[in-house]
Amino acid sequence: METILQAVANVGFPIAVCSYLLIRIEGKLEILAESIAGLTSVVAEKRRDVP
Repeated sequence: METILQAVANVGFPIAVCSYLLIRIEGKLEILAESIAGLTSVVAEKRRDVP
């Protein structure tokens, strides 16, 4: 029983930290994806304007 509790304590904390970081980063990744899409469209427009 002690071994199981120790395993949960050792593995549970890293899982909790990773979950927290993934949730926080998800929103920033969505914003980054939108920015890249916008940049792609701006570059495409600029390439059409160049003779």
